[in-house]
Amino acid sequence: MPPNTAAAPVEGDPCARFAPRPGTASAATGPDPRAWLAPLVSSLVTVPLMLVSLFFAGLSQMACGACTATELDRFEPSFGTAFDVFRYGLLVPAALLLASWFLPWRRRHAATRIVLAVLAPFTVAGPALAFAGLVEWP
Repeated sequence: MPPNTAAAPVEGDPCARFAPRPGTASAATGPDPRAWLAPLVSSLVTVPLMLVSLFFAGLSQMACGACTATELDRFEPSFGTAFDVFRYGLLVPAALLLASWFLPWRRRHAATRIVLAVLAPFTVAGPALAFAGLVEWP
């Protein structure tokens, strides 16, 4: 009769495959009870930062209230272009914030969720700097 090949692996056999521990596989793929924390903190920082920067960018159009005609001819087209770049640039932090919220709430995605949540407020500075650089100020 042939030997039983369905038996448990022998401890001394280096080619034998052991079953994973019962707690290790479920810990990496199980639900993360603190998954909401990083996106919430990031939302509390990023959304007001985006709104304040949008407010001041819109308010900066009044910088050329008393401009001459030549200054106004340079300022208005550059402001329109820069404001469009600024508004579309704010989609980057919004996308990072939404991605941190909608990433699956599993432990294996915790690092990615935290990185996305941390990057979101810092990316608000990019469109603001691009706006300030594109406008031809009087």
